[in-house]
This record gives sequence, structure tokens and C-alpha cells, in this order.
Amino acid sequence: MSGLQNLAILGATGSIGLSTLDVAARHPQRFRIFALSANERIDELAELCLRHQPRYAVVAQAVQADALGRRLKRCATEILIGPQGLERIAAHAEIDCVMAAIVGAAGLVPTLAAARAGKKLLLANKEALVMAGPIFMEAVRTHHATLLPIDSEHNAVLQCLPDSFSGDLGSHGVRRVLLTASGGPFRDAALERLQSVTPDEACAHPNWVMGRKISVDSATMMNKALEIIEAHWLFGATPEQIEVVIHPQSVVHSMVEYADGSVVAQLGNPDMRTPIAHALAYPERIEAGVGSLDLCRLGRLDFAAPDFARFPALGLGYRALKEGGTSPATLNAANEVAVRAFLERRLPFLAITAVIEAVMNELRPRPLASLDDVLDADATARRHAELQIEAMTVRP
Repeated sequence: MSGLQNLAILGATGSIGLSTLDVAARHPQRFRIFALSANERIDELAELCLRHQPRYAVVAQAVQADALGRRLKRCATEILIGPQGLERIAAHAEIDCVMAAIVGAAGLVPTLAAARAGKKLLLANKEALVMAGPIFMEAVRTHHATLLPIDSEHNAVLQCLPDSFSGDLGSHGVRRVLLTASGGPFRDAALERLQSVTPDEACAHPNWVMGRKISVDSATMMNKALEIIEAHWLFGATPEQIEVVIHPQSVVHSMVEYADGSVVAQLGNPDMRTPIAHALAYPERIEAGVGSLDLCRLGRLDFAAPDFARFPALGLGYRALKEGGTSPATLNAANEVAVRAFLERRLPFLAITAVIEAVMNELRPRPLASLDDVLDADATARRHAELQIEAMTVRP
């Protein structure tokens, strides 16, 4: 896409949003910050608005809009509120590119609105595909949206596929997709040690700087379970074609194996500005502020098969993908509720996946025909997850 691109960042105050702003600021001749959104970090959003002067800013509630308005008295930014505000900027006629970086199910509706508006869509919200894969991909195809993954793993897979890739791995001679995973902070910890894990310990990722919810997902490897489902929808991969590989250094971001035995890998320092820059300028390459990878200093790259007993979330991810229908939405919703309970010290670390499995056992998958089906499955799973947590009567 030539010329100046108007950019909307949904989730501007999170790590992905801030990294996107950093890359965009390095190329002011390419990108204009047109709209920003935030959920609770109003002071941070105000600073970003003063710095970048977007036309729109979106907050969750009216009281936050009032607080933001007081900070932006001398700024021309128009303040919008709630889901309707998010949908408005996601589908705005003057927007060229939407960074979908709202964490969790809350990002589904505005992300889908961007797809239905035919935008260039940078997808950091994996839940949109996990919850509503067939509906979301149909919107992308029908409205000719350009969908570019931002997760480092899926962006790496995209870079390892031929430029002519059409969504059918078999027609391009691909044997399998290899998603790498650091293993999180507890990949080598004694299993009995996991009984007493605190939220701060779970959020201390060894390689990446991420939000607390995503950090917990990395510690349980639920993030990889969600990425398995996402890879299916992005690349047309069957469960049997998607393999997870533990790679502690987080330098090889993913790999693609071809029918002739060749394995193509994408390597780089663990910095989200690399996949963000790749997607922002796609199919061109631009400077991202990321340093060169020093392989000689690194010295070694390690790989290992994941332990499904240590990380039961992986098995739940494959199960949800194979069951299809509402099962992935159930998996995601139960996980969000369980992770929140863990962060609030209402649930022990190892009980996160126990809650999710119990909810999946209770709620058998149903077909997905509409967005209402997705939202109903999400709400139902959340109710059942809360009941599971209450039944455990866990105390801090």
C-alpha cells in the first residue's frame, strides 16, 4: 500500500500497542496515527493522544471519557465510548490499517468489524480466530480484507511460506507447521513447586515483556493451545499438521517443513517490533528498531518435545480444535475466567486448566452459525467457569 496510511490501534496502551506506536513513529512518512483505544489506562492514553494527536480516542465508559476529556482540553481528538466507539473506528472509511491488540474476547466484535469493512487487519488478538474462526475467515474472504498475523509464531510461519501461498498447505508442498514455545517460567520447575506459584512468578516471563493475562497463558502454555487453533484458521492446517516445539531461547519463532524434507525457519531477537514492522509494511520491509541477531554470541539453539502432563492446556487446545463448533470459544472463555481468578488469588495456578477441562466436559460443542452463537457460547462458558471456581472454595 503506497502513500500515507491511517492507522487505528485497538489496545494502544498494551505492549503490542506501544510497540506499534514505536515502529510507526520511525516512519512518519508512511503512517499516521488516526485512532487509539484503551480500556483502563486513561492517563497513559492521554499522554499518547497528546503526543500523536489522533482524530479519535476510544475508552470503555463515560466516566473515563470525562477524565480523558479534562486531559485533552487543548487537543482536537474526539472521544468515543464503549463497543460502539471501537466498531466505529475499526470500520471508519478513512482507516487503512487496524492493529487489533485488545486482549481476550473483548476484542472479537471490533476486530470482526474491521474484517467486514475490508481493512488491512493486523491480528494480535488471537481470541477472534479462536472463538469465531469460520465466521471470521468468511468475513475476511467475503469483504476482501487483508489479514496479517502479529503473534510472533504465526507471523514467522507466514514469512516461511511462499509469497504465492493461497491458504492450502498441501498445494504448496507443506508437510507441517512447527510452532515454537519458550516453555514459560516453569518449563523446568519441579511439579510440586507449581502448587504454590504466585501471580508475580507466573508473570515473570524469561524472554518476552507481556501483559499479565498473556504471561499467565504462557506459563500454562494455554497461549500455545490458542495458537494451535489460530494456525488452523490462518493456514488451513489440520491438527496433525501442527506441532509444538519447546525452544527456550525464543530465537527461532516458528518453522515450516516441506515435503522434500526442507525446514524453513524465521529467526530474530525476541522483540515484537519485528512482526509488527513486517505486517505494517507488508510486503515490503522497514526498519523496526530491533538489533541484529548475534548467532555467534548466542552459541546454541535448543529444542525439545513438550510435556503434555506438565502442560495439559496443550491437550485441551488440540481437543477443542478437533471438536470444533463452540468448543474453542468455551476453551477461551473458561481460560479467561480462570486466569482472572488466579491473578486475584482466588484460584491456585494448577487449578486453571482443571477449571477449563471441567467446563469443556460440561458443555458439549454446538455448531457455529452466527456471531450470536459465539457470544452465547462465551457467556455460558464464563458462567460455568465461575461456578467451578466457587465449588473449589479456594482461599487466598
